[in-house]
Amino acid sequence: MLKAYQFKMYPTEQQIILINKTFGCARFIYNTILADTIQQYQETGKHQIKTPAHYKGIFEWLKEVDSLALCNAQLHVQSAFQRFFKKQNKFPTFHKKGVKDSFTTNAVNGNIKIVDNSLKLPKLGLVKTVFHQWVTGTIKSVTISKTKSEKYFASILTEQEVKVKAGIINEDNRVGIDASMEHLAVLSDGTKAKYPHYYRQYERKLAFLQRKLSKKTIGSQNYKKLKRRIARLHETIAQCRRDFQHKLSRQIVDQYDVIVMEDINFKTMSGALHLGKSVHDIGFGSFRAMLEYKARWALKRFLRADKWFPSSKLCSHCGFVNKDLKLSDREWRCPECGNVHDRDINAATNLKRYSTDAMSGRKACGEERGGQRTRTTLDEAGKVDVRVGTYEVSA
Repeated sequence: MLKAYQFKMYPTEQQIILINKTFGCARFIYNTILADTIQQYQETGKHQIKTPAHYKGIFEWLKEVDSLALCNAQLHVQSAFQRFFKKQNKFPTFHKKGVKDSFTTNAVNGNIKIVDNSLKLPKLGLVKTVFHQWVTGTIKSVTISKTKSEKYFASILTEQEVKVKAGIINEDNRVGIDASMEHLAVLSDGTKAKYPHYYRQYERKLAFLQRKLSKKTIGSQNYKKLKRRIARLHETIAQCRRDFQHKLSRQIVDQYDVIVMEDINFKTMSGALHLGKSVHDIGFGSFRAMLEYKARWALKRFLRADKWFPSSKLCSHCGFVNKDLKLSDREWRCPECGNVHDRDINAATNLKRYSTDAMSGRKACGEERGGQRTRTTLDEAGKVDVRVGTYEVSA
């Protein structure tokens, strides 16, 4: 299994210069290979990607940085085209300075090591790093990145052998989770997460700093200082949100054995319904991803309900579908049985019952809806898929 660890780095001034050079060279190789590949295809109709060695003879300054960082930039171009041809992503775009500065180097012949409180890297030597947890397994690669607030991080990818034991899954211990703009998540047992809405808390302070930034001369030192201050505030909001989601997802995975959620495209939802700030503030997509991989690590089951499943409009008591339900209706009365439903709790209850159909393989789970078939993430019998590989689990 592949597992990554992220640590904060404190490089010296000379190391910072070399790291920034490597950022620029990796970005230059990526953009140049992409441009030459596009041009060659337009002229000859052939798709061929050149290697960094072809450009080192032309641009001598490429030899100053780690060669493996340039090779990984070439691999990133190849993978971008592969995802495009498989229709998993859009056409590859050029990288821009300052948007996402990073490079990846591979571990070869012990060139990457952890020495006391430092990380040994090719060309850079020993870089002071804060290790807040033990790194286990064999180091495969390290990705160095820089945030907009000019902080440096090292993501260490390791390969480790995992021994898993068959756990007893209580299929009756299940929960349905519905997305909520107010609470982040509402569970079928009636629990509401009560998300603090960190972006809304810092919104006035952000607006104040952005107004000050608009009055500064672009490119001046005061402009750069204020821009870093705004970036640090955005990082604080993101870290608070991530911390809340990690704690909540861990609590849910520890408590329940079967978890079911809706398969909603929140990026489309934020633009179509004019709920951009609220959708991005709760970060429900990342919360769902945390629940999914933590459930797999704990040998528990995670299901995604079909996006056409009417969880909010379906009465959890009699099964009546209220087609006239609006987004603004937070409570509604069923015309058939007369029960009054809290919109979110009712949706979570229906999702919990949806998992019963999915686990039993009923037609309701696999029927056609809107031209698309219901998709679940049920593992094969006796196996559990843990991020990278599929591991046998004894009964």
